[in-house]
Amino acid sequence: MLAKILSAVNIGLESVGVEIEVHVGNGKPCFEIVGLPDKAISEAKERVRAAITNSGYKYLPGYKKRVVVNLAPADTKKEGSVYDLPIALGILIATEQVDDTDFQRYNNAIYVGELSLNGELRHTKGILPMVLYARDNGINSVYVPYSNAKEAALVDGINIYPVRTLRDLCDYISGRKSVEKFLKKDEPVLVQEPSMYDFKYIRGQSIARRALEIAAAGGHNILMTGPPGSGKTLLARSFASILPPMHKDEDLEVTKIYSIAGLLQSGAYHKQIRPFRSPHHTISDVAMVGGGSIPRPGEVSLAHRGVLFLDELNQFKQMVLAGLRQPLEDGIISVSRTRASISYPAKFILVAAMNPCQCGFYGDGLHDCRCTAGELLRYQKKLSGPFLDRVDLHVQVARVEISKLTNMKESESSEKIRNRILLAREIQIKRFENTEIFTNAEMNSEQVNKYCGLDKEGSILLKDAVVTLGLSARAYFRILKLARTIADLVGEDIIQPFAIAEAIRYRSRNNL
Repeated sequence: MLAKILSAVNIGLESVGVEIEVHVGNGKPCFEIVGLPDKAISEAKERVRAAITNSGYKYLPGYKKRVVVNLAPADTKKEGSVYDLPIALGILIATEQVDDTDFQRYNNAIYVGELSLNGELRHTKGILPMVLYARDNGINSVYVPYSNAKEAALVDGINIYPVRTLRDLCDYISGRKSVEKFLKKDEPVLVQEPSMYDFKYIRGQSIARRALEIAAAGGHNILMTGPPGSGKTLLARSFASILPPMHKDEDLEVTKIYSIAGLLQSGAYHKQIRPFRSPHHTISDVAMVGGGSIPRPGEVSLAHRGVLFLDELNQFKQMVLAGLRQPLEDGIISVSRTRASISYPAKFILVAAMNPCQCGFYGDGLHDCRCTAGELLRYQKKLSGPFLDRVDLHVQVARVEISKLTNMKESESSEKIRNRILLAREIQIKRFENTEIFTNAEMNSEQVNKYCGLDKEGSILLKDAVVTLGLSARAYFRILKLARTIADLVGEDIIQPFAIAEAIRYRSRNNL
């Protein structure tokens, strides 16, 4: 007998439908799974066999010994353990152990989940994109492991049925037991938790603090250069405390990535807090941008809508930094492999920190630099011009004077700074309403021309800066975006010359 069950497969961040065809009949005893399965799916044979037996059913009753499972379409690579549940259900229907009289009860639904040997369903990664696929393709129900119910319910307009065991699902299909539809409850508004990294603990560094506020308000990239102990890492770590909460659409985007990667923390069903990724400088280019035989999200995608912090920027491999050019420019990363070519979103704020030279004391008033002119030049050339051109704010972080360090008066707190940033972000959200853009840094050329108009004085000032500093066309547009954010922070509709002047100042590379 033949049974057909619907499921889905994730390709990148999107899902496509998979039809699980199960044929049970006479012939030489076997259990074959075809349709480009990976190792995890091939091993499903033993999990399914044990789960069926321990759920009170017979694996293959009577004389029927041949089982063939086809994962259609056959030319799409399938991976993971999400097909355990539909394969087991298909076998039970095909062997007439589960009554399929009410065919529609299971036919217009997607089934996903990994089975344990006792028939219980385990937490399964990559559920959210599958639910989105079901909603967008007119499938009204999705059956998921009980622990995935809250994650699946993030998608509105679809029925989510949480299942604890294989037996429960079979009893439901046979009409012997009910499976209650998951009812999403209103979650309390997330309150920013107090952090050990707060701007109120940072002494001095008014220029760096101002630059980080602008970067957070408009989603701009920033590079801080200064001697060891000047506070670069503390500033970067504190940066996360001034970022505004994620918009609902941003939250869904980020949760999809972490669901695919299997990085949602135990008990969590969505990210809520903006990601803060801080890879070590020994990271490989594949780990940074993503990859594998079937491409997986890398650090740039895991930092989507959050922060990618690169400490000791000059110590990262040339290939790694070169791989950052596309996401810094386009907000996506395309990973091509033999089996697949996949694009992942990568709209993050780059926060980078580095010493001015190999010994770290070039330009420091307290210590003498021990680097030769050649060593200094080689050190600075580790960062290419095209990479630096994609960084909006270049900031010199000087050593803090001892009088400021010993001053016990607290600086302005992260909460106060974040409130100003929230106002600027609200302006941007209204400005880019009905688009997929959330910040000024994401504007394209057409939008820059529309929203970044200058008066005569500002236009002359910017033209002079481009000629004097030898700036590229990319730098020209990035200055306009930066000036737009500076104007938003003070509630100005028109970009005034002071905003252009400040934006130009951050393009100076004298600190490099």
